[in-house]
Amino acid sequence: MNTPSDLTRRRFIGQACSAVGATGMLSALAQLRMIGAVAADSVPSDFKALVCLFLYGGNDSNNLLVPTDSTNYQLYSTDRSVLALDQASLLPISPKTYSDGRTWGFHPSLVEAQQLFASGNLALLANTGTLVQPVTLAQYKAGTVALPPQLFSHADQQVQWQSSVPDQPFVTGWGGRLADLVNALNSNPKISMSVSVAGQNSFQVGKMVTQFAVNSSGAAVLNGTSGSSLATTRYAAQQSILSLQEQNLFEAAFGGLTVSSIADTQLLNTTLATAPALKTVFPNTSIATQLKMIARMIGISPQLGLTRQVFFASLGGFDLHSDQLGAHATLFQQLSQGLNAFNSATTELGVHGQVTTFTASDFSRTFNTNGTNDGTAGSDHGWGSHHLIMGGAVNGGDIYGQVPLLELGGPQDTGRGRWIPTTSVDQYAATLATWFGVSASNLPLVLPNIGRFATPNLGFMA
Repeated sequence: MNTPSDLTRRRFIGQACSAVGATGMLSALAQLRMIGAVAADSVPSDFKALVCLFLYGGNDSNNLLVPTDSTNYQLYSTDRSVLALDQASLLPISPKTYSDGRTWGFHPSLVEAQQLFASGNLALLANTGTLVQPVTLAQYKAGTVALPPQLFSHADQQVQWQSSVPDQPFVTGWGGRLADLVNALNSNPKISMSVSVAGQNSFQVGKMVTQFAVNSSGAAVLNGTSGSSLATTRYAAQQSILSLQEQNLFEAAFGGLTVSSIADTQLLNTTLATAPALKTVFPNTSIATQLKMIARMIGISPQLGLTRQVFFASLGGFDLHSDQLGAHATLFQQLSQGLNAFNSATTELGVHGQVTTFTASDFSRTFNTNGTNDGTAGSDHGWGSHHLIMGGAVNGGDIYGQVPLLELGGPQDTGRGRWIPTTSVDQYAATLATWFGVSASNLPLVLPNIGRFATPNLGFMA
């Protein structure tokens, strides 16, 4: 499974009824609760945006960061077999502080990412994954510590990454809880602060703030509502029906949400149409066009009354059980070039230090192959994975966390090179949420399990 599932009927009804219930006194009480929650945090006068870039399918981070010194490259090459990258092709990096006796290089397709790392605009967080609580290999083997359920399932791990509460049934995503907490800081917001350019997702599901989906051209518009007198009449009739005072809760919710969506669509597209065009040139790839739309929306944030925004984009195709080397190289090239263009666009917009982009993925891949020893080789589902964080506020040019010993049978290997994460999704998210403006006392509102981990701030944000 490489793409998020469609919104279910039950989930839609729940969100629709929540929208109706969030009117009048309930809405006022909810806003007071949110304002109270952020009272301990300083009210910002600046703009900040978080951009979650989800790599669907499970990115093989074992080939994102590769040891380049002779001893450790030989260990890597032996156990990775036909999936090993040529040593001479690796792009060398020089971490500012991280040192464990090994030297490192990026995948050869990550040319722009290497440059961003060297310039201090990009950092790498090593061996991160879903955890209920810290776990050692001995505890894993003995079964004495709770583990995330369905560890190697795409659907389950995607939801757990995006919720950061693996030991509870899904209710909200950590991006949605973050938006619920800080939305009161947006002055007169005209559209939702949570915007997805990659369809419905779990990450942005909140109790108060609803995600607003757009595509690479803007908000989707209704077909057949303009261009002729018949279309105009049809649109007027539709608006009249939607504005009726319905007694049925579901019908009222549907009408209210549809009217609101149409109004938001018109406002957003009109505002985008009048905004100055970006000079930054983006590649014509799926991820680059998504990031371009995010940059355009950041550019009009003042007109939309937003000082805090949470975005969701995605790149699929990482479930590479075959033909991994070639397909992975193409995906990494698209990722690297898209990140580089987006970094340039935020500089052009004057918000380079106020926008942070971070990757996430289902899991990494197994260190050894799936048994095919030729050019069609691939890998299977893993666990701990490396991730990229980019932006002007990132303490870039360094590796954070702990890179595992890349050897089958090593101290973090649960089998086949499925590394036990040494950093949790909670810690990753807490570091980003802290930069976004959430105080230490309010972190549990966004990340209920953060108290189980000793280091909530990993230091990769300024």
